[in-house]
Amino acid sequence: MLDKCQLCPYECKVNRTIGEIGRCKATEKIKLASFMLHFNEEPCISGKSGSGAVFFSNCNLKCVFCQNYEISSFDFGEEIDEKRLSDIFLELQERKANNINLVTPTPYVYKIIEAIKKAKENGLTIPIIYNSSGYEKIETLKMLDGLVDVYLPDFKYADNELSKRLSGTDNYFEICKDAILEMQRQVGSPKLDKEGIIKKGLIIRHLILPNHIENTKKVLKWISENVEKEVYVSVMTQYFPCFKAKDIKDINRKINYDEYLEVENYIEKLNFENGYMQDFCPEDDEEKYVPDFKKSNDNF
Repeated sequence: MLDKCQLCPYECKVNRTIGEIGRCKATEKIKLASFMLHFNEEPCISGKSGSGAVFFSNCNLKCVFCQNYEISSFDFGEEIDEKRLSDIFLELQERKANNINLVTPTPYVYKIIEAIKKAKENGLTIPIIYNSSGYEKIETLKMLDGLVDVYLPDFKYADNELSKRLSGTDNYFEICKDAILEMQRQVGSPKLDKEGIIKKGLIIRHLILPNHIENTKKVLKWISENVEKEVYVSVMTQYFPCFKAKDIKDINRKINYDEYLEVENYIEKLNFENGYMQDFCPEDDEEKYVPDFKKSNDNF
């Protein structure tokens, strides 16, 4: 439990119940940055009504290009208990959210499980989405079996040297691929309703990084060879240099159109059955995917 925390692959083993802090910086209490109806997720997640996004503070990865760095690295947010979290789930359902979208939930899995169960006892019926970095421990994922309807992991790297330099972990590929296979085992192929909203299944995200198209190709190739062909793959082009990335030479720019086309052509060769690829983002459009947490955290 939290007196010897081993929720994520780092297995810090700190005693969070007495205030010891591990890699993710989370304490024993839930810290929430924001919750909102979010309309910039994949179409099968947001739909017309929006996704009930619940943004948790802190993160066990240290991505130098994190677009949510305010909450992942600077401990921004409010402490709440499990009862309040379950009430938030129900409030989002009342606001017609298509789902409950748990963003960076791993440090709080024990508390989230309690909140989900409590909310279901009180009438929660919309799907639960587990939206994570992909750097997950199998034993932790197994605790969620039967509670999570949709897994939405990132698959950032097939290159561990790149993951070490940009996210501070030297075994991301091995951990992520095993986690994705466990997620697939739990939820199976995506199932959408008549409105095109996902109710169950796996969606794998990948963010294209400038100057690292070969990494993208390796990630996509692994997915095509190892995951069910019905999986949804979401390839994102929204990268822009923020946080520490502005000072790192190989990633201090957006992807260019040639890189975009190279990935687009490669995807066509892999013959994925389902998924999305974001349009090439114009210069003035890059930050629309990043919520303004300071404006949206006044509803606790």
